[in-house]
Amino acid sequence: MRQRITYLQEPQDAIDPGTLKVTKNSMSTKSITAAKEEKLTFSLAELPQELVKVLEDSHELHIRWVNKMPYDAIAPLVSRLSPGLHVFYTPQRNSNTSELLCPMLKNAFSKLLDCTSPEDSFTALPVERFSHSAALQYYAPLPSLPQLVMYVLGNVCGTGPTSHRVECEARAFGLMSASYVDFNYDTISHALSLTAFFPPQAQNISLTNLSPGSSRLEVGILSIEKPLEVEELSLGGFLTVVGEDHKPSPTLFSFPSRHHPTSQFFTSTFKLPTGLHPTLQLNITDAVPPMTDRSCSLHAHLTLPKQIFADKYQLFDPLFMSSKGLKKVHYITSPVDLEAPEYAVDSWGSSLLIELAPLTTTSSPSLSIAEIPLHLRYLRPNKNKGGQEKTEIPYPVVFWACTADEGSKFPINPFDRVNLGYDGLFGPRTIFWHLNPEIGGNGERLVSGLRVPVLDLDGSRWVESGTAWVVGLGFLWVLWCLWGVWRGSGFGSGKKEVGKEKKRQ
Repeated sequence: MRQRITYLQEPQDAIDPGTLKVTKNSMSTKSITAAKEEKLTFSLAELPQELVKVLEDSHELHIRWVNKMPYDAIAPLVSRLSPGLHVFYTPQRNSNTSELLCPMLKNAFSKLLDCTSPEDSFTALPVERFSHSAALQYYAPLPSLPQLVMYVLGNVCGTGPTSHRVECEARAFGLMSASYVDFNYDTISHALSLTAFFPPQAQNISLTNLSPGSSRLEVGILSIEKPLEVEELSLGGFLTVVGEDHKPSPTLFSFPSRHHPTSQFFTSTFKLPTGLHPTLQLNITDAVPPMTDRSCSLHAHLTLPKQIFADKYQLFDPLFMSSKGLKKVHYITSPVDLEAPEYAVDSWGSSLLIELAPLTTTSSPSLSIAEIPLHLRYLRPNKNKGGQEKTEIPYPVVFWACTADEGSKFPINPFDRVNLGYDGLFGPRTIFWHLNPEIGGNGERLVSGLRVPVLDLDGSRWVESGTAWVVGLGFLWVLWCLWGVWRGSGFGSGKKEVGKEKKRQ
């Protein structure tokens, strides 16, 4: 197993190297204010067999979980994703074991996941556009990771010396406070990496490499520096390989990055009243392109669970789009059943990438608004809820997509995140400038909630009995009419006509 722990600081919080204490197999320092990224890389021999079987039949598998609680991103870890559980998957060719993926996800993350198989529950991504995109996508609004912690404790931390188990258990419980957790596997590396990000906070550093010979522990304490090129990010600080180095090594390096931060913010709320055709309103502050000498366009990437969807035919009208602060739909999951109720849809839902042209408000020149029309599916009837059902969708990802200079290259850097659902929909020379999400009217979570009218089973019994009475009375009335017709022109009437004819003769 290889471990890489990186502490990222703002320049004003940069550490004094004199406070770092490095021994033969440990490293420590007093309290520092920093964000933390932990990356663990496992070989297949170190993983449970259930997971190994899934990985061996996967060309690539990327699992991303994002906390619904807001967090402060820090460069270079500024890429964003909608809160919840995302799975991006490409099976091996001629693989017949894709049915193992959903059971593994349920065991590791939640038994309540609505996942039966990649063929039924996943949706296809347009892999023909750019080769770095996975083939299939799945999403579930998973709020926390208690089952993942138990899965790691039972399947990863159960073996080895006591000291290793204690450290493994501490790492597992630490996942509960992570802002996001990534799992990545591909057939080239034949290794599974786990990456967890923890937002900036005051913390002590006390790290020990319990197996210097068989396990590598790299520690970096880095602060943000001013880059020389606009496409680059620059970091400076100290690197230490615990168990090998006797003192921290100073470092300063720059690298091209596809993801950059901005000082702009946005909120996401539903306009009231919502009804069955709600409108998602994005309020954006200072919607000014971050690069004036490049072509930049503002986009929103929506992850829509199955109970709500966007109608692509409605979004093809340019006049309608411009009136809502929208410009163009670049991608929407296809096909999307526009009529089926929520409980009749097998796939997880749909995603939408739409270019924005937000309208400036008269009340605040720095505030711009874009409105995205959506549609609700019929939900299951309920009891004791007054004919209402709460539902919510995760915050979208809002970003500027700018074109890099001709000849710019973006090799994979140590902090890069790929397969985010939207990055594969752009060309390789695209720079993403991310807007920061702010809490709207839903408490402290990055979700947009609304109430949906559904059939109230508590009051539906009167409808059922009333309908039965009406149908029964209607049936009796039809019989009465038929009997009257039969009396007037049926069997009895024929006898009278025959008698009259005999008298005439």
